[in-house]
Amino acid sequence: MMILDHLAVSGATLDAATDAIESALGVRLQPGGQHPVFGTHNQLLGLEDGLYLEAIAIDPAAPAPDRPRWFDLDRRTGPARLTNWICRSEDLTTLLPDLRPEVGRPIALTRGALAWDMVVPDDGVLPFDNMHPALIQWRCADHPAQMLAPSGCRLHRLTVAHPQAATLQSLLKAFLKDDRVAFETADAPGLCATFDTPHGQRTLE
Repeated sequence: MMILDHLAVSGATLDAATDAIESALGVRLQPGGQHPVFGTHNQLLGLEDGLYLEAIAIDPAAPAPDRPRWFDLDRRTGPARLTNWICRSEDLTTLLPDLRPEVGRPIALTRGALAWDMVVPDDGVLPFDNMHPALIQWRCADHPAQMLAPSGCRLHRLTVAHPQAATLQSLLKAFLKDDRVAFETADAPGLCATFDTPHGQRTLE
């Protein structure tokens, strides 16, 4: 099974990704940290229902990794935007054989007290133009969302748009049961998330 875990906004810089979230939702993010394996860094926002938002970008102070970066960050262009959704599994070993091989392979990662396995494609590009969810399995006592201050924000709806949205939905329906996630056939791939916030309903895309 897959459970919606978090959403990622990527930018040319971490400031740009952070500003995109803070401007859209009207709340402040908290410091995150570095990911040495992929040469990236992040900031975080705790959401209700055990979810969180991640602002992520290439870390200019980190050495270049020896493999393509996750979330297709090596090819990203344009303004900061919502680029990825991440689902967790309690057993990636059992789940992965039922998915397309281009979803990737698990890589063991750590950051401070956090430890997890992340499924990353060899080229950094997820299927369906990165609209397929990235997959994660946490291997630590506490989930990151439990460590974040409440923001008063709750995910209302995540819309996954793609020309082959129906195919993607069909591939995932046996594993993901979440009424907040909708699939929409569209000419161009993209994600749009609607949140209930202290300032009313806000949209991030």
